[in-house]
Amino acid sequence: MANKAMASEAGRCPWPGEDPLYLAYHDEEWGVPEYDDRALFEKLVLDGFQAGLSWITILRKRESFREAFDGFEPERIVRYTPARVEKLLKNPGIIRHRGKIEATIGNARAWLDIMEKDGSFADFLWDFTDGKPQVNKWKRIGDVPAETPMSIAMSKALKARGFKFCGPTIVYAFAQAVGIVNDHLVTCPRHATCSAMV
Repeated sequence: MANKAMASEAGRCPWPGEDPLYLAYHDEEWGVPEYDDRALFEKLVLDGFQAGLSWITILRKRESFREAFDGFEPERIVRYTPARVEKLLKNPGIIRHRGKIEATIGNARAWLDIMEKDGSFADFLWDFTDGKPQVNKWKRIGDVPAETPMSIAMSKALKARGFKFCGPTIVYAFAQAVGIVNDHLVTCPRHATCSAMV
């Protein structure tokens, strides 16, 4: 009932449409600043799996992804064997793409390297906005960019550290989702809510 009320509010971000799962994601998660190292890893991996697909496809499979990838614990993923990759390729609950699955294993290795050398994956990412969310003031969905100089720089830095499936567009979608940037429309009630979390 609350989701339906939210959906009918004038000015809210239009992209979730009327899908209850998408509405809940928009109303509760998207744009909320995330500082947990493992949660950021999970979201970056899922955004990589989204490449070429819609986010709602990934959202509907998110719990299956979590189960298949051991709760996105990098310490476990990094030990996956070729046999485990083959098993994942037969799992209908996830996106069965060999390149993305193998990239997830490599990304776990890169995450562990950053944690060892830098101490925090969150700090590594948040440094691109000086540690605080970039609050944008878009009035129309068409004004929101697909990538920015910040996402280009973050993408380049992630690739340099060994990450894959992290191009500037993927990285910008990731930054929007985890609140590194607040791209709720200014007319959306969530814009003010997420801005207050800064």
